[in-house]
Order: sequence, then structure tokens, then C-alpha cells
Amino acid sequence: MVTVQSISNYDKKHPTAITIGTFDGVHIGHRKILERLINDAKKTNLRSTVLTFFPHPRMVLQKDTEIRLLNTIQEKIKILEHIGLDYLIIHPFTLEFSRISSTEFVRDILVNELKAKKIIIGYDHRFGRNRNANIQDLFAFGNTFNFEVEEIAAQEIDDVSVSSTKIRNALIDGDIKTANEYLGYNYMLTGDVKKGKGLGRQLNFPTANLFIKEKYKLIPKNGVYVVKSILNGKLFYGMMNIGFNPTVDGSTKSIEIHFFDFNSDLYGQNIQVDIIERIRDEHKFKSLEELKTQLLKDKETSISIISS
Repeated sequence: MVTVQSISNYDKKHPTAITIGTFDGVHIGHRKILERLINDAKKTNLRSTVLTFFPHPRMVLQKDTEIRLLNTIQEKIKILEHIGLDYLIIHPFTLEFSRISSTEFVRDILVNELKAKKIIIGYDHRFGRNRNANIQDLFAFGNTFNFEVEEIAAQEIDDVSVSSTKIRNALIDGDIKTANEYLGYNYMLTGDVKKGKGLGRQLNFPTANLFIKEKYKLIPKNGVYVVKSILNGKLFYGMMNIGFNPTVDGSTKSIEIHFFDFNSDLYGQNIQVDIIERIRDEHKFKSLEELKTQLLKDKETSISIISS
């Protein structure tokens, strides 16, 4: 189980092997880098450590409210918990932090605070004020402060970048299969269950209305999806609609999940929904009866996919 903590709370008795990055999605490309870090750390008796930043630097430096990420910070922690890392260090990214020099970053944070003895980093990594230092500078710092630098090759970094782009584009297009293939796990949405309008209950398809507070979380294309969740300690499958409920002239986007064979109250609970497959686009039906008929077909389709 990974230990999640701040830089200032790190136990300085243990020297580390570190990699640095946002690792958004923690997809299969990221996993190769992290596996290398973990294996190297074990061989050299170092603690494998990921240093990441939150909020995303673009949110702070560019006030980028349009940025969409594959994971919330809590989702990222959950994924990284199970891959064998020793430490996940989450450092707040602020304007003040962005202005520290490359020397201060390396000396004060990597060396003095985190006891870095090895840094595994991409060939294109830049750091320090105005991102003015590069990997050649890091090699020089390694000589000064007695740590090793291992460069991740261009091909591997490009693969990571391509994977991230393909995942985002696939989700925007509603291509969950491709996104999940590149992620190495089912894309997830995590949020609180809030009260809705009760339309699903009228149709005998009661729904949990998922509210995601993190505006930066990438929501897949509108439509109907097959999903699964752990609810009250048990696995349940269901179907989820992302969209505007056009049949009843809805004006607000919502995420509604109908869980099969589940009758308990979920209001106020925080749940994770794993998306398995997309069934269809969202449609405007002529009547509620027509919508109900389609929902019955969607349920059949979902159960067929789950059973296959």
C-alpha cells in the first residue's frame, strides 16, 4: 500500500528513487515507467517515489478552466495505491512554488527533503522558474548533489503522450473500449449521489444522480453506457445516461445510473462508477412510454454485454 503524504512530512531516513510528473490517467504507458522505477528502487534499496503536483500547473499559471483531466486527485491516489509504489508525494502547485529556481527545487526539495538518490525522468522534462532547466541541467545537479539521473527515451515518452491523447479523444468520441484499452482499466467517474427529478422512478427505472464536483474531470460523450460499481460492499452492474434528458426537455446535463437488482438508498454516498461499454446516443423520444420501451431494450443489451 502506497504512503500518500506531503513533502514536509516525508521520513528523511529513507533515500528515494523518484519520478516526477502529472501521470494523468496512470495509463499503460505510465505503468511501464512506474514499473521501472519500482524495480530499480528494489534493486538499490531505495524507496520508489512519485512526486506529482496539484492543481495541474495549467490551472494555476494559465488560469485554464477548460482543461479536462482523466483522473481526479482522489482517483489517481486510488489507482497508484495498487501498483507497488512506496510513496506518493502530492505537492500543492502555486504561483509561489512556480517561481522557485531550478537549484532550489533540486537542492531543497529533491535532495534535502526527499533524499533523492536516483531520478528517472523524460528526455523533455523541464523544471524550475519559467521551466528554464532541462535534463542536461539535471545531470549536472546530479554530479553536484550526488544522485543518479536515468533518462527515459523519446520513443517511450512519445508513447505516453500519444496514449494520453488517444484516451481523451476516445472518451470525447464515446469510444470507451479504446479508452479502457489504453488505460488498462475501466474509465471511472466518482461523485456524490444527489436527489434528481424522480423521472426514472416514474418509469420503474430508479436512478442514482451522480454529481462530480471536480469541474476539470473529463466526462465522456453523451449517451447510454454499461457500468458497474461496488455499492455497500457488493458488485452491481447497471446502465448510465450522460446528457440532458431531451424527452422531458431537460436543460441541465446530468449523469444518471440505474443499477440492476439494487433497491437501497444511495443519497449522500460517494460512489465510483466504472464504465464498461457505450450502447447508444441519447435520443429524444415522442413519449415517456416510448422512452420506457427503449430503456427495457437498453437493459437487455446491457445484460447481454455483461454476460458475454
